[in-house]
Amino acid sequence: MIVLGIDPGYAIVGCGVVEFQSNHFRMLHYGAVTTEAHTPFNERLEAIYNGVQALIRTYRPEAMAIEKLFFNTNQKTAIDVAQARGVLVLAAQQNRIPIFEYTPLQVKQSVVGYGRAEKKQVQEMTRLLLNLDKIPKPDDAADALAMAICHCHSAGSLIGSLR
Repeated sequence: MIVLGIDPGYAIVGCGVVEFQSNHFRMLHYGAVTTEAHTPFNERLEAIYNGVQALIRTYRPEAMAIEKLFFNTNQKTAIDVAQARGVLVLAAQQNRIPIFEYTPLQVKQSVVGYGRAEKKQVQEMTRLLLNLDKIPKPDDAADALAMAICHCHSAGSLIGSLR
């Protein structure tokens, strides 16, 4: 199974592509779609959409795992991130890629085994699971890889529960 993990944002969208086969992970790609602050917001959304479409065309993921949004502070930021998340979901939907949402707590539980794990613990476990020399940068890319790993673990458990 190939999973595209996404850490949504509008300045930086973390992206990670992971292959999961026979209980082994293989990192295929990580990085970020970035947009400049001075760029009109609609153009930023277009750049995010086009960047993710390019990843979808290249890696042909079988699922997209994306962070479920939860904001309780800055409403302006929340609305902008939600709009960016909308174009990310649209890109997956147009390519008929199933979309799965996970909370940060679910990702921490799945990757580290502890829902209150620190960010550095999640990043280090992501590095270990993917057999990488160093923690992926930017942090948003590491978060996206963790999101993909979470889905691989969750999808495996869902499949196992059907037997």
